[in-house]
Amino acid sequence: MMNKIIIIITIAGVISAHSTYRDKIPNGHSVPNSCGTSQYWNTVGHLNPFHHTQLKNIFGNGFRANGHVWNEPFCKMDSDKDGKSNGEELGDPNCTWQPGQTPAGHAIGHPGICEPVGDTRCAWQKFSCDCLEHCTGVDGYP
Repeated sequence: MMNKIIIIITIAGVISAHSTYRDKIPNGHSVPNSCGTSQYWNTVGHLNPFHHTQLKNIFGNGFRANGHVWNEPFCKMDSDKDGKSNGEELGDPNCTWQPGQTPAGHAIGHPGICEPVGDTRCAWQKFSCDCLEHCTGVDGYP
């Protein structure tokens, strides 16, 4: 019985810890789903919109490398190389948002998935909506 309680507490802690990352970026709870399989991409730094993946998308890797901090240099980056900065995509085009504030605008794209998915300028990412993780060529997979 005690083992079950420990497991439940551990799982709850992991789940709640990951959702706090969404609070550290503007509009983190309303990032559009590039694949259209749901309204929002719930796990913004991951390759799958519904659950955490071991490997992260390029935005997730960059956010981790930046100490999980939203700041002006990271906001001005175009992590997914689609021509829009992370801030533009997440509704903070002037890079002034701070945690707890209301962003200047709404999220208009996903900062870690080059859009539109399948476009020739996004071919470098080797991402497709029919393979959201463990896909050939995506984020280090052979």
